[in-house]
Amino acid sequence: MKKTKRLVFKVGSAVLTENNQIAKKRMLNLVKLIARLREKYDIVLVTSGAVAAGYSALKLDRAKQIGKKAIAAAGQPILMSSYKRKFDIFDIDTAQILLTEDDFDSRKRTKMFQEIIDAHLENDILPIINENDITSTPEQLFGDNDQLSAHVAHATNAELLVIFSDIDGYYDKNPSEFDDAKIIKIMTEIPKETLAEECSPNNVFATGGIVTKLKAADFLMKRGRKMFLCNGFDLSAVQSLLFEGKHTLGTIFMPKDEHDEVPAPKPKKAVSK
Repeated sequence: MKKTKRLVFKVGSAVLTENNQIAKKRMLNLVKLIARLREKYDIVLVTSGAVAAGYSALKLDRAKQIGKKAIAAAGQPILMSSYKRKFDIFDIDTAQILLTEDDFDSRKRTKMFQEIIDAHLENDILPIINENDITSTPEQLFGDNDQLSAHVAHATNAELLVIFSDIDGYYDKNPSEFDDAKIIKIMTEIPKETLAEECSPNNVFATGGIVTKLKAADFLMKRGRKMFLCNGFDLSAVQSLLFEGKHTLGTIFMPKDEHDEVPAPKPKKAVSK
């Protein structure tokens, strides 16, 4: 049965891996969620984790370009085989798609990508996307899967991008420094100075941080689309939102014209926990 709504999920290395290994329980929880939601939505999964998974088999210096590429090449089949074993439990077939920023710069290449995604979803196959940092030059890469997932969400006409992270949402100030820090539940605007701050990934294998997530949100909001930032360790917030329509935790980024309330107060600084 063809679904009318489409979601893109993005999960980062901090959620997917632990101690240079695939975090099997967290991956299974994500797969269970996707299996339930596929009854209602078309879902595309953008995943990190290849470098972290590969480091368990090949301990090279990831700070060097060739070392990172070699680790990613070793880790990609480990990551995909882990997903396959989990999705096989629910009889869900998967496909692997590796992309670069160049794939969104050419109308012909973007159209080809869109048609491949549509073909997979029409045949009940779950597309799993990662950045192709093995054969690409740095100039061809987004550099983080947050912004890749935003481009995927826009190109595939997704209703919502859900980013699973190691934080509960976007805070008005740094919760590591301020006990009274509060999550901003809805944002309709991101200050330019916030987007210009340096990235601050919490995980040694992560390439993003809160700023790359805000850039992803900004990209989508400017194109009339929405993003939900939530915790990937505890999936209760996304379950409440997608199954019950209740916004209990996490931050929804949405265009101004879709939000009829007063915009959230301007945060002091882009922060993560």
